[in-house]
Amino acid sequence: MTAAQIFSDTRCTLGEGPLWHPERQQLFWFDILSMQLLTVVDGEQRHWQFDECVSAAGWVDHDTLILASASALWQFDITSGEQEYLIALEADNPVTRSNDGRADPWGGFWIGTMGYNCEPGAGAIYRYYRGALRKLVPNVTISNAICFAPDRSCAYYTDTAKGRILRQPLNADDGWPEGKPHLFVDLSGQDFGPDGAVVDADGNLWNAQWGASRVACYTADGSFKTALPVPAKQASCPAFGGADLTTLFVTTAAEGDDAPEAGQTYLFKTDVAGQREHQVLL
Repeated sequence: MTAAQIFSDTRCTLGEGPLWHPERQQLFWFDILSMQLLTVVDGEQRHWQFDECVSAAGWVDHDTLILASASALWQFDITSGEQEYLIALEADNPVTRSNDGRADPWGGFWIGTMGYNCEPGAGAIYRYYRGALRKLVPNVTISNAICFAPDRSCAYYTDTAKGRILRQPLNADDGWPEGKPHLFVDLSGQDFGPDGAVVDADGNLWNAQWGASRVACYTADGSFKTALPVPAKQASCPAFGGADLTTLFVTTAAEGDDAPEAGQTYLFKTDVAGQREHQVLL
């Protein structure tokens, strides 16, 4: 594996939600607090500005994303920049905004919320599936690490404030949670927090660790395998991409960090392959 390289030197206040669009061969990511969706096309960076926080996306087709904002889920046209309302997301709660999210293997979209000021238990984790939004996990302080095993057996998620990554068994037919979640990795005694995560094609989980300047890899049984050093202290979320899905992109945050490396988006050339990001079925 190579050392970290700068993919984008744009200093995001709170970089998050990297998504490799497999049909466009293009990375999208967010600066949540600047209310922007960013991308790079033919070596040039561009962005879209919104009027509220946006944080996570899934791909629907070549020209369409599903976007999570502070108050709703939206259908977003990449070509025109137009957005179409899908469903409310805690729209009646001014305390919270969207945070981490990812599409599941059945075409659903999982999205977590949290308080703007990390109010204890203010957030939750939801699943949008076949036009309906259902709450899965209540009383979450900082929703993160939503990702899925390649064999469809489980989802992973964490409440960063508690420091425990959980494994949630899923129904094989429709992807709904089945039974109680189990402890996957316990980081509650560390001086950093588990943030966004992604699972590679072999079932290893790669977790960005806020405050630790790294992305750590854990095997399917929860054992620590390796870690990649990130130049910025506050690594927020990884995503596999590139033509062969062996490039690991990592967003970071400049909020509360004056270092010049903070907030930039990095990439690693790895010797492992990620999963193709799942398509959202609207």
